[in-house]
Order: sequence, then C-alpha cells, then structure tokens
Amino acid sequence: SKVPKIKMLAEANARSGFFEVDQFNRIVAELPEYLHAPLHVARMTGWRIASEILTRKMKHLDLNGGWLRLDPGETKNGEGRDFPLTPALRAVLVAQRERTRALEKERGIIVPWLFHDDSGSPITSFRTAWLGACKRAGIRRLPHDLRRTAVRNMVRAGIPERVAMELSGHKTRRVFDRYNIVNDADRARASELLQSHLGAQSTRKVTPLPERTNAL
Repeated sequence: SKVPKIKMLAEANARSGFFEVDQFNRIVAELPEYLHAPLHVARMTGWRIASEILTRKMKHLDLNGGWLRLDPGETKNGEGRDFPLTPALRAVLVAQRERTRALEKERGIIVPWLFHDDSGSPITSFRTAWLGACKRAGIRRLPHDLRRTAVRNMVRAGIPERVAMELSGHKTRRVFDRYNIVNDADRARASELLQSHLGAQSTRKVTPLPERTNAL
C-alpha cells in the first residue's frame, strides 16, 4: 500500500535569541561574581563559552600586545584565533587578573586559569546558576545567545562581516548569517535612515536642463 505523505510543520528558528544590554545586566546581577567576567567576555567576543572562554589560562592573555589568544587546535575548526583587547574588554580582563592575584595571595596557591571559581578551580558548568538567575530576573535566555549577540553587535558597529566572522570563529557564511539577527529596533533604524535619505532627495534643488534646439 502507498505510504501517505505527512506534511511537516515549519520548524521555528530556535537560534533567534539575543541580549539587549539591560537584559544581560539583569541576569548577570543574579549570578555569582566569578561568572561575571567570562560572560562579559562572551558578550564582547562571541567566543564559545565552554570550549573557548572557560578554557583560557593566564598565558593566553597578552596585555602588552593587546590580544586574547586561542592556540591552533583549541578551536572548533582547529585554527588559532586572536581577539583584540578593546578598552572595555581590557578593563574586564585586567580586573579579572587582579581578582586572581588577590585569591592567590590569600590562599597561597597558583591559579593558572584566567576564569575560575572562588576556590581557584576551573569553571566546568554553570547551568544551575544560570537557570536560577534567569528565573529571578524574569528573562528566558541561553548562554549561547551571547554568541549571537556579539556577532550582531560587531556588524552593527560597522565591522566588515568577513572580519567579524574571523573574530568570532565562524567558518561558514551560512551559520554566521543565522547569528546576524535583525530585530524590530534594527527595522526602525532602517526606516529612519530611509526616510532621511528620501527627505534629502525631495529637498534637493533640481537644476533644469537647457532646452535642446535642433541645428539648422
């Protein structure tokens, strides 16, 4: 017998979340302090939290050269990657380094990790803390939404998309485009720009062309 065709429902795009600044700040405020720095870094760099941020050690931070580094073989595509230390990113990482030094002095230990918990141990999971923070803040977001947010911010800052892809570690344009999300604020801004452009056209003085005469 002939197998009937079953019409599949269109799948909603699950990769559509991103953070507005106030949403991010509200969730971070509900998290333990040791999670603040790595999440700020995730929002600015677009790097993968578990494999590319929480695995950073002090040796990967080059304050003199102005880079946060991923060595070849550490990334999903196997290629190394450096992210430039913007003033905001540098401030977060310098404060984190000072926090680590204070912990080392207090406990008499050496902490190789750039991000760590209050005991100096690497952060392996924060799912429970994240879910609790989202509930208290009244916001439903995934940590991975920070990656989407970073990509979106780079593009809107005017960074060429090819450069943004290299900074965030996106190998294919298809995936990058899925992360470069347009929201209502973007559409409103586009409307303003279009209206400004059309308004300038309507007020521009038009110089009439001289009448053409046929030569005798």
